[in-house]
Amino acid sequence: MKRETVHTAALLLLVFAISILFLFMIRNFIMPIFMAGLFAALVHPVYTWLTARLNGRENLASGITVTAIVLLIIIPLSALITIVVSQAITVGQSVSPWIHSFMNKPSIISTYLHNLPFYDQILPYRDFIIQKAGQLVGTVSSFLIDSLSSVTSLTITALLNTLIMLYVMFYFLTMGNTLLNKILYYLPLEDRDEQLLLNRFTTVAGATIKSTFIIGMLQGFLCGLGFYLAGIKGPVFWGTVMAVMSIVPAVGTAIIWGPALVILALQGDWKGISILVVSCALVAGNLDNLLRPRLVGRDTQMHDLFVLFGTLGGISMFGIKGIIVGPIIAALFITVWELYGNSFHKYLPAVGTVSTEKEECDESQP
Repeated sequence: MKRETVHTAALLLLVFAISILFLFMIRNFIMPIFMAGLFAALVHPVYTWLTARLNGRENLASGITVTAIVLLIIIPLSALITIVVSQAITVGQSVSPWIHSFMNKPSIISTYLHNLPFYDQILPYRDFIIQKAGQLVGTVSSFLIDSLSSVTSLTITALLNTLIMLYVMFYFLTMGNTLLNKILYYLPLEDRDEQLLLNRFTTVAGATIKSTFIIGMLQGFLCGLGFYLAGIKGPVFWGTVMAVMSIVPAVGTAIIWGPALVILALQGDWKGISILVVSCALVAGNLDNLLRPRLVGRDTQMHDLFVLFGTLGGISMFGIKGIIVGPIIAALFITVWELYGNSFHKYLPAVGTVSTEKEECDESQP
């Protein structure tokens, strides 16, 4: 075996082993570092503009940019989350008694139930159904409260991760280009492939954040306002939930206001129904079709299935940060397979038209 081969193999093994050890050592800080790089890339045009206005003082421009993020995003978001958690607790405590009172007093639902042909068979199980419904609501509300509390509680870990993200972001703004060039230098890819990955990452990241925050905030605000005007408890809580649900393709905020319409219909609250139909279905529901093409751009959109599973999978793996990270990983997955197809197209066989079994039988008959 040649000496050069042994040297190369040993060096690759050493690089791989030390890299794995280092990543394992900082595994608890990888997500804050990733988010710092992501936000640094998004606000880099603002940082560049400030640097030019401050006569090239990069550290000062970076400090102002990071401070603006704290004042405009982190502090208002923390205040909003505090309100959401308090309203979630109130909603969770009030829903179960509401179900009991709603089922026990005469209402439209009672009239409908009496008209059912099998009402006599349902009547003996009425109390059991009410009990199970109350337990279900209690379980769901407890899950929402526990999830929000785990995300929003200002633990030492959460505070440390936020400080690390802001600290790393400060240096990414000042030396991000140098670090990025170094990373691209070590990747054994063609320059066009590296640029494709980088462009897909930045465009999808920017599109995801813009669509998630801008469209989500607008839809959450309008639907929350509709809930407030309709007299539904916890409008801030439900508005925030609908802002998050707005990222789900096809259904979005209807996951929340759809059942609310049913409950209002059972109560005979036609005024509340009219308010929700206008604010949630007509106004907020059409914001996605009007704003998303302008904010995201048609060339950066993925299929709804990739958006759906990328978002849900990202949330299950990374928590609330998965709303942003999940679609990025899905986009990179598509891009990597595109690079594979372009690089190995000489070795990949051509694919003919796929015919159904029925078509093959028809062609075989004279």
